[in-house]
Amino acid sequence: MNTYLPSTMQAKDQAKRLRQKRSEDGAPVTHAKSLELIAHQHGFRDWNSLCAAIANGPPKGWAVGHKVSGTYLSHPFTAKVVSISMVKSDWFRLELDLDEAVDVVASDQFSNLRKRIRGIVGPKGHSVEKTSDGVPHLRLERSWVNRQSLGPS
Repeated sequence: MNTYLPSTMQAKDQAKRLRQKRSEDGAPVTHAKSLELIAHQHGFRDWNSLCAAIANGPPKGWAVGHKVSGTYLSHPFTAKVVSISMVKSDWFRLELDLDEAVDVVASDQFSNLRKRIRGIVGPKGHSVEKTSDGVPHLRLERSWVNRQSLGPS
């Protein structure tokens, strides 16, 4: 399955272009068939499954190029989303380009600055992995997470 999911409008546009191309090539298909073919191209068994996955997409603000903020290894950050992909329903793999590097080492003996981080975050906006004191490695600010609790937009 592709990790990139188009919006519903983008998927419909893809289906329209596919239908036009197939018609030009002498192998016309119906509108419904072109929607199904687009769903198959994205790794889904049918159009309804693709639409459901699109609806389960990342919360608003979690798109490539958008700014997010939170903490990484207890260090506050602001960052730009470089990539995002769905791991499973409500869980997303994010790659973030931090505005300022954070030190990922707790020791006073040395440091290791990191400007780009990757992590998988769930519906509460934080990773499963935790530091030794129980704090999630990656945590996004509440304003960016849990779109279901925000109600209809």
